[in-house]
Amino acid sequence: MARIFTKYAWLAAVFAVSPLLCFSKEKPFVVPVLPVANWRLVDSQPLPLSAVSNYGGDPAVEQDYGVKELELRSYQLGKTRRQVVVETTPDATSAYGLLTFYQTPEMKPEKGMALTVSDTGVSLMARGNNFIRFLHGRDSALSKSDYEALLLYVGGSEPSANTLSRLPHPMPSKGLLPGSEKYLVGLEAAKRVLPSFRTDLIGFDQSAEVQLGQYQTGKVTSTLVSISYPTPQIARVRFGMMTNLLGLNRDQGENSVYGRREGSFVFLVLNARSSQTASALMDQFQVTENISWDQKYVSEKSFTLQLVQMILAIVVLTLMLIGACIVAGVLFFLSRRFAKRFFPDWQWGRTDEDQLIRLNLKT
Repeated sequence: MARIFTKYAWLAAVFAVSPLLCFSKEKPFVVPVLPVANWRLVDSQPLPLSAVSNYGGDPAVEQDYGVKELELRSYQLGKTRRQVVVETTPDATSAYGLLTFYQTPEMKPEKGMALTVSDTGVSLMARGNNFIRFLHGRDSALSKSDYEALLLYVGGSEPSANTLSRLPHPMPSKGLLPGSEKYLVGLEAAKRVLPSFRTDLIGFDQSAEVQLGQYQTGKVTSTLVSISYPTPQIARVRFGMMTNLLGLNRDQGENSVYGRREGSFVFLVLNARSSQTASALMDQFQVTENISWDQKYVSEKSFTLQLVQMILAIVVLTLMLIGACIVAGVLFFLSRRFAKRFFPDWQWGRTDEDQLIRLNLKT
């Protein structure tokens, strides 16, 4: 029996392994390899906003986006160090705005990392409320995988889905020059991006938000500007001011500015040279309006965490009410004892047994 088993054991092994071999030929199994390096944080120190000029920033622009201070971090891998500047903004859109403002056409997106661009001198990243600068050091060059590991270690591969959903919609992609898209929320940044335009007419003091991009239209480079306002009424007033002071939709040669208003949006085209070119660029926008009576509140916290916080709030409120009742009862008791001791003739300090009820009946 043992001889028969030994004789045919190889045949059973072939039948057992052959399906696995066939499967491996038809569907190869690939394990993605992520860059791994033992980066560690070795130093961190806060810096005033004015220090951002030492790292390629502009304090006035940072103030537009709500930055108040910086954090300079140092990360080390072996004997190599890299400095990282972290700027905290009020919200994710402000961090995204700083990324677009400092992005240049020479910067290229980092493969596999959303909202991350690099050139030979610096890498820029937006993660949540943080705008991050990765400074390229002058010491020994890092390998590409080690540098990618630093980017992943600090900011991860991409922001959360909730953060991405709250960012401004991108500009139309047809004809858009890479690295030219900007998101502006303040006057100082607008002055630097649009030096020949009257940025005071935009109305940042009325919560205006600007998106723009450079578009190649034939041999001419035009600037397409989208300005959003909180209400259509504000947009109408601002568009009227621009029409009167800028001479919108009039042929003025190189100084021509074309525009239109749709709802709470104002669209402008600079350097279009012709109304047909300007109209073709503005036609890429489609504005739709809807009325929602009950919009779902979007929070970064999970539903479970919100539920726990609500229960804790109810418990705290209940304890506060019980405490208020106890304090009121104690004060009530002490007030009667005080009145009984110092104002014996006052009825408030007497007990119910000490009081005499008179009916004042007359016969």
